[in-house]
Amino acid sequence: MKLVPLADRVVIKQLEAEETTKSGIVLPGAEKEKPQQAEVIAVGPGGVVDGKEVKMEVKVGDKVIYSKYSGTEVKLDDVTYIIVRQNDILAVVE
Repeated sequence: MKLVPLADRVVIKQLEAEETTKSGIVLPGAEKEKPQQAEVIAVGPGGVVDGKEVKMEVKVGDKVIYSKYSGTEVKLDDVTYIIVRQNDILAVVE
């Protein structure tokens, strides 16, 4: 099965939270707050949303930072995705 977003929606997959200590030991992110950084998996076509023309600014594979309490979580094939509107994406990480 495949998720295909509509209008100005974007499907993202949250990046794993890891912290490396000064000595190089990687601590898993289960105990920490989730980061708001994700990878774009699918992008909707854009178009007219709420009477305004929306041009999609992100593309598949982009690393993005999104609003903390935005989106809808969807679990598909044991993988959790988040569907957000493009205006909930704050920045693209380059």
